[in-house]
Amino acid sequence: MRFADLVGCNSLHPISMENESLSSASTPKCNPALNSPDFSRHMLELDEDDDLEVFSKDATFTDASSINTSLPTSPGSMINQYRFEEDHDSKDFFITVDDPESHVTAIETFITYRIITKTTRSEFDSSEYEVRRRYQDFLWLKGKLEEAHPTLIIHPLPEKFIMKGMVERFNDDFIETRRKALHKFLNRIADHPILSSNEDFKVFLTAQAWELTSHKKQGPGLLSKMGETVKAVAASVRGIKQRPEEFVTMNDYVESFGQKIGMMDKITQRIIKEQKEYLEEMKECGPVYTLWSASEVELVDILKGMAGCIDNCCKATEEQVVDLSEGLLPVLHEYVLCAETLKAVLRRRDNIQAEYESKSNTLANKKADRDVLKDEIEQLEDKMEYANKMLKVDWERWRKNMQSDLKLAFLDIAEKNVAYYEKCLAIWETFLTTEKPELVLEKDTEDYSQK
Repeated sequence: MRFADLVGCNSLHPISMENESLSSASTPKCNPALNSPDFSRHMLELDEDDDLEVFSKDATFTDASSINTSLPTSPGSMINQYRFEEDHDSKDFFITVDDPESHVTAIETFITYRIITKTTRSEFDSSEYEVRRRYQDFLWLKGKLEEAHPTLIIHPLPEKFIMKGMVERFNDDFIETRRKALHKFLNRIADHPILSSNEDFKVFLTAQAWELTSHKKQGPGLLSKMGETVKAVAASVRGIKQRPEEFVTMNDYVESFGQKIGMMDKITQRIIKEQKEYLEEMKECGPVYTLWSASEVELVDILKGMAGCIDNCCKATEEQVVDLSEGLLPVLHEYVLCAETLKAVLRRRDNIQAEYESKSNTLANKKADRDVLKDEIEQLEDKMEYANKMLKVDWERWRKNMQSDLKLAFLDIAEKNVAYYEKCLAIWETFLTTEKPELVLEKDTEDYSQK
């Protein structure tokens, strides 16, 4: 049986785009049974199982059925008849990530999140599930999805890093940023017509902690994984004869997009840093005017007015820094990670082509076991055809999501910038209208006395 015929395309469920708006979660709760003062000294020393993370060319490929002539296709396979069919009016998955809870033990410290799933799908035994998951569980899910669907574009998880010099290992802002990212990750999977039907995704949403642990142990062993890694490395070293033109264009786009979005990410971080420094300077400036007014009786009102205006501008600037830090920057950084994800997907596609070409060369040069090799090549041919088609269709899906996300982020920060400068302008205009009449009156009095 050929590879494409093994793919259960007809079992896929259409799903609509996610609703990513979600109210902020409550402050993380700490398990009283585990939060013993005796263990507090361990908090900065533990790796926390990599549970920390931060955000914390115009090409289109509409013809999903076109395959480069250098790569033979199989007209009889099911994949040639397969099409994505998305019904945006029917949403059968509703997933919420909330209620972060910190756990401190003698061995480790970590955060778990509550995941509430509501669904109308028939393959689920219940219509609603509630489980708790930690970051390493999300990593496991992403790995399983990549393993099962190497050329589908899986939304990236927030990256991991260890924060040094923190007195408190987890702060509310950091956890809230992470929660939003994990919420978006799961909802992007739920919106995908193929990924949402993955069995590991179902287990992730429904299994209790001990059941998930047992399910993880059923996966391939270490030697099997190492074998796949060696095979991928060999394919990348061997290279491919000629990448199809549409994937050359796709690769060029990803390289250009990655450079641009990476530069925007760095510039926005610098702007936030400079605005924070400017804010600190303003906070020091205001009290100086207030102290000065105590020794200048004639200027007391205007000096206090200046102090008040600066204080109000500080508040407006604080809001602007929050808007940049929590609104624009996370979206930019998310798509920096997306660019890296796309590069990895394209590499995996190339590896499939390299394996197919290698087997074809072996068949041409080897007389023995020709029938076995022909079967293997036929399967690889279907696998490559499937990988190409899935990547091209998923590429269009990703571009639509990317354009929508970035457009909303840019429009939102533009509106907030306008509001910020209007607020600062109104503060200083109010100050001028209050103080200028007195200055004009004093000037007129001086002119009259000179006459």
